[in-house]
Amino acid sequence: MNGDGCYLTCGVVMEWTNSQGSIVRKVNHRTATCRIIRNSLQQLLIEVGTEKSNSNVKFHLQDISLFNRFMGEGKATIKFKLEKCTLYLSNAPAGQLINFLKMIFIKMHGKDDDKPFINSIKEKLLGNQGTYAEDISPASIAEIKRAKEKAVSRSTITTPSPSNVRKRKLNAENTASLSAKIPKAKKLFNNPTLQETTEEQSRILQCVLSGKNIFFTGSAGTGKSFLLKKIVSALPPDVTMVTASTGVAACHIGGITLHQFAGIGLGMGTMERCKQIVSKSVAGTNWRKIKHLIIDEISMVDGDYFDKIEAVARFVRNSEKPFGGIQLILCGDFFQLPPVSKRDEKVKFCFQSQAWNKCIHINFELRTVHRQTDQKFINILNKVRVGQVTDEISEVLKSTSKQKIEIGGILATRLCSHINEANEINETQLNKLSGISKVYMAQNSDESMMKILDQQLSVPNKLILKVGAQVMLLKNLNVNKGLVNGARGVVVQFEDDIPVVHFRTSSNYKVKMEKWSIKVAGGAIVYRKQIPLKLAWAFSIHKSQGLTLDCVEMSLARVFDAGQAYVALSRAQSLQTLRVLDFSAQQVWANKEVLNFYKKFQKQIELTKIIPLGKKLNFV
Repeated sequence: MNGDGCYLTCGVVMEWTNSQGSIVRKVNHRTATCRIIRNSLQQLLIEVGTEKSNSNVKFHLQDISLFNRFMGEGKATIKFKLEKCTLYLSNAPAGQLINFLKMIFIKMHGKDDDKPFINSIKEKLLGNQGTYAEDISPASIAEIKRAKEKAVSRSTITTPSPSNVRKRKLNAENTASLSAKIPKAKKLFNNPTLQETTEEQSRILQCVLSGKNIFFTGSAGTGKSFLLKKIVSALPPDVTMVTASTGVAACHIGGITLHQFAGIGLGMGTMERCKQIVSKSVAGTNWRKIKHLIIDEISMVDGDYFDKIEAVARFVRNSEKPFGGIQLILCGDFFQLPPVSKRDEKVKFCFQSQAWNKCIHINFELRTVHRQTDQKFINILNKVRVGQVTDEISEVLKSTSKQKIEIGGILATRLCSHINEANEINETQLNKLSGISKVYMAQNSDESMMKILDQQLSVPNKLILKVGAQVMLLKNLNVNKGLVNGARGVVVQFEDDIPVVHFRTSSNYKVKMEKWSIKVAGGAIVYRKQIPLKLAWAFSIHKSQGLTLDCVEMSLARVFDAGQAYVALSRAQSLQTLRVLDFSAQQVWANKEVLNFYKKFQKQIELTKIIPLGKKLNFV
C-alpha cells in the first residue's frame, strides 16, 4: 500500500437529504478528485473537488456506510450520516478505487486500540475547528496489519446502515449498489487486483498509463493475463473496451469477444459494407465512445480482419489517426495458436497487416515464467516454443512416457488436438462407470443468451457426474489449498446431491454452485450458475489455453498447427506431472513468418531500452 490510495479520480454524484429522506440538493461531477485528508484536529475527511470548482466539499469519515459490491466495475457508494449526504462513485479505475476504499478502512480501523487518538485541547480552546487540511501519511505496516485483523474479525466494512433506510427509486447505475448487503471488509484485502506486479510488468503498466499503443508478448505462464487484469483495473471502465479473440479468453479477463464488439461479424463483407453496417448500429456508438481498446490473444486475430476494424474505427470516429485515435493494448504470443484459416488459404497474422506498424508504438516481452519453477523444464519449453528440439530434449520428453503420475485415483487428463476427440473420450469413460448419474443444469440469467454463454464459458450448461468421474476445477476457490482453475480431482461421493471431490492438491472438498458473469456487446451482463467442474478424462489443446494442469498426458501425433505442441506441453506444471506418448521431434515446429517477426521484435525491444518512452517510435 502506498500514498496512491489517498486519491481517486472518477465520476461523483453527491445527494443531500433531509430528515424525511427527501433529496434537498444534488451535485453531479462527470470527473472529480476525491482525497483522504486530516484537518488540524487530526480528524479524517474525504475532500471532493474539481478543477473548475473554487470550493471543495469535505465529509467526515465517521459513522459511514460503504457499499462496494461493484467496486470491480469502478462503482461504489458512501453514505455520510453526519452530513446526511450520499456519494455515488462511478467510472473509477477499479484498481485505484479498491486502493482508495482499502485506505479508508486502514485509516479508520488501523490505529492501535490501546493508544486512542486524543485531539488537541489547546486547539479546541483557541476555537480552531479543524479547518486546515493536510494529506494523510502513507499506511504503515502496523496499520495495515491491525486493519487486516479487524477485516477478518468484523462482519462488515463500516457501521451498519440504519434500519429505517429510505426506499426510493434510483437510476439504473446506482440501484444495485444501494440495495446490496454491506460486504465483508476482507474482500478489500483478498482482492486479486491488489497483488504486486513484477518490475517488468510495472514498466508495461506505466507505459499504458502514459497513453502509448503497445503490444506485449511472452511465453506461456509469464503472467500475460494477470498483467492484462491489472491494466484493466487501472483504466476508467466507461471508456475502456476489453476484448479477446476467443470467448474463453474474453471471459478470463472480464471482457467480450472482439467480433462481438467490432460489429462486422466475421468481416466477410467488403470494406465499404463493413463501414456502413457499423455506422448504423450500436457498435458504432461503442466505437465512438471508447478511448482504450484491449485485445487479448491477438495471435488468433486474422491480419485482414485487423485491417478492416482499423479502417472501420477511423471511418466511424471521423479521424485519420490509427484506429481513430483509440489507444491500443494488444497481448498475445504468436508462437502459440494461429488464426483460424481455410485449408487452401495461407495464414495471415496480425503483424502482417497494413495497420500493425502504424498502430503499435512500443513492444514488450515478459520473460519471467511463473507457471513452472523447474528451470530445466522452462528451458525445454523455450526451445520447443521456437521449434528447436535437440536430441537431449527428445530423450527427456520420451522418458516421461514411463512415468506414473496418477495419485489417489486421479487419472491424467489426455490433451487432444481435436475437440470432438476429447468429447468422445469423456462420454465413453463416463458411460463405463457404474452407479447413478447426477445431472446438474446451469441457471442462466437469460436463456436466449445460451449460445454465447456456451461459447465464452468453459463451464457446461449440462453437467453429468458419477462417483469415479474424473473432473477438473474451473474456478479459483482456495488458492492456498491448491483449489485453482485447472486442478484435477475425482468424484468420491455425493452429499445432499452435491459432489464431493478428492483433489490432488487438497483433501476432499464439497463443490458447490458458483457464478460466472460475462459482458455482451450492448454492455449488459449475463451470468451462469453451475457446479464449477468439467469432465477431465480428456481436454482439447485449444480449450486448455490459460490453464495450468497438475496431471496431464498427451499424444502429439495428430497436431496440425504450428505451436500446438508447445501449447500442450506448456500446460503442464512440471516434468513430474507430465506424460508424453510416442514423442517425435517432427511434431514440433514454429511458423517461419513468426520466427522472422520475433527476430525483428527483439531488435525493436533493444531500441526501446535506448530511446526514452516519451519518444514515438515507428518501426518498419
